[in-house]
Amino acid sequence: MKFDIVTIFPEFFTGIFEYGIVRRAQTEGLVTVGLHDLRNFTHDRHRTVDDRPFGGGEGMVLKPEPLAEALASLGIEPKATAEATPAAARTRVILMSAQGRPFTQAVARELSKLDRLVLICGRYEGVDERINQIYCDMELSIGDYVLSGGELAAAVVVDAAMRLIPGVLGNEASSEFESFGAADEEISTDTEGVPRSQHGAGGLLDYPHYTRPAEFAGLPTPGVLMNGDHRLIRRWRREQQLRKTLTNRPDLLAGADLTAEDRKMLDAIRAEGL
Repeated sequence: MKFDIVTIFPEFFTGIFEYGIVRRAQTEGLVTVGLHDLRNFTHDRHRTVDDRPFGGGEGMVLKPEPLAEALASLGIEPKATAEATPAAARTRVILMSAQGRPFTQAVARELSKLDRLVLICGRYEGVDERINQIYCDMELSIGDYVLSGGELAAAVVVDAAMRLIPGVLGNEASSEFESFGAADEEISTDTEGVPRSQHGAGGLLDYPHYTRPAEFAGLPTPGVLMNGDHRLIRRWRREQQLRKTLTNRPDLLAGADLTAEDRKMLDAIRAEGL
């Protein structure tokens, strides 16, 4: 998969993509990341990429001309005239913007199935809206807050989407059994013979994790995790997923894949006041 990032600060990404899973994915040829300096597409001695907003107001706006040239250099054509090629169908041009749709695990999963993402990093007060209208397939926001620019958001999108690409993670099940992961019926990594000791998240948060030592600072590991009974462990973990989601992200419950047993456990958790 190819990621192209258009930014006025390409140096920002030095280090971010040089560690951990992202680096390994690039080394193994599963992912490539291209950084493109927007100032290279200006034609004045000051390398100007921004200007004052029409209508007045605070701040500056990224000009459309350098962005249009940068996208053209990447082979991106205006949506109205672009040919409907297989490559174009598997490419998305995304504007990182506080006005965008929320970036979720479901969106990351959708993007991970493509061949190419072109990410435009907004700055200042934003990007001239005509770039969005002419070239962009979507606007994405990583949260209900404002950043200094789209670079951090672009790095988040790259990391979240890249780790869902087959072969990037050492264990294919790692992206299924985690917060916001797949529901049980969508999981294909079961091992025959041994009862699975966890549920798929099905839109819930993950359960708590413990490792050695069995006791730390006077706090023991829950005994159910030590007895080897996969069915009891699975039930405990599901209850913890529901408990943690109800406490930290109750909004997720409305869209979660819940069974009748899940709803009984939720009722019991609510009855005890979490």
